[in-house]
Amino acid sequence: MNGSPALPWVLLAAFAALSGSILPAAETSGAPPAAAGKLTVYVGTYTGGKSEGIYRFLFDPATGSASAAALAAKTDNPSFLALHPGGRFLYAVNEAAGAMSAFRFANAEGDLEFLNRESTGGAAPCHVAVDRAGKHAFAANYTSGSIALLPIGADGRLGARTALIAHEGSGADRSRQKGPHAHCVDLDAANKFLLVADLGIDRIVVYRFDAAAGTLAPHGRAALAPGAGPRHLAFAPDERRVYAINELDLTVTRFDYTPATGALQAKETLSTLPVPRQAGFSGGEIAMHPSGRFLYASNRGHDSIAAFAVDGETGALRVIGHTPAGGRTPRHFALDPGGDWLLCAHQDSDTIAVFRVDRATGRLAPADGVITVPAPVCILFRSRLPAP
Repeated sequence: MNGSPALPWVLLAAFAALSGSILPAAETSGAPPAAAGKLTVYVGTYTGGKSEGIYRFLFDPATGSASAAALAAKTDNPSFLALHPGGRFLYAVNEAAGAMSAFRFANAEGDLEFLNRESTGGAAPCHVAVDRAGKHAFAANYTSGSIALLPIGADGRLGARTALIAHEGSGADRSRQKGPHAHCVDLDAANKFLLVADLGIDRIVVYRFDAAAGTLAPHGRAALAPGAGPRHLAFAPDERRVYAINELDLTVTRFDYTPATGALQAKETLSTLPVPRQAGFSGGEIAMHPSGRFLYASNRGHDSIAAFAVDGETGALRVIGHTPAGGRTPRHFALDPGGDWLLCAHQDSDTIAVFRVDRATGRLAPADGVITVPAPVCILFRSRLPAP
């Protein structure tokens, strides 16, 4: 609720467990919150300009204030980040290098120690996910349209990939869809199915994941409208729904999802824009509020964040409104574990804007101040810093 005091730690942990943003309770028993309840936030960036790699800052969920950003690790083009469920390691895709890097949390400040790097077997990996057991990492190779599976050792290091699967096909937009472009890899809560949004072929491709064997097998696929260009996905908390943001036609598509079978069925598609689509506009990120009551999507070019109310029974969407993103090219955003704040990364403004979330209505209100980070493209909350 707006203006409410900080949530007690136990309640915050319950909210955060839904998103995997903090350590499981068994691994944090007796551990104090980072910096007296503040959340540590990591930022993936594009390097080559002012950025040198992965940055970090502290965020206070009681006030919405943040510390100045500091470099956590030097690495090239860490465009997307993922946490290990054990809380001791972080993984980043190195987009220009066609690789994935593993890091260990090195100290109480949250600096990262480089462990190793492995090839993802494809060009321009743009998304990374880690399985629920922390034994495998997945990468989406955008340019080559493939997905990779890499084992994770007990020490957090990555092993050589054990699977590389290339998609085939094309889409209606000949300028962007001449071939497949795997854009995200998302695993369901049961650690059973991997969902891949492929922008180039207008499909959500589903793989069966065998965690014991460390293998992937094609399982099914769901089609979107020609030229939609699915980019990222968001699961509802109960996993009965999956929502896709479509980069090319700036829409959100709702799917009914059956966790037992991995089946997807498209139900509705809504525009993310309050105005007609224009050249230079594209969809960015999508995220579900921890309560499951609201859904958010970013519009690049239009530079706004669309908010939707989610029907509790059907999952159907209703437009709440559109909020200026507070900068240029809102490529990514993330909600804090408690669902009180939304942080939006502006790739072309070198800033992260902070918005307060009205927990009753889902509406966003800009907070004072911005966080300066060069070329930010991914935001990742981590609320505890265990001793290394």
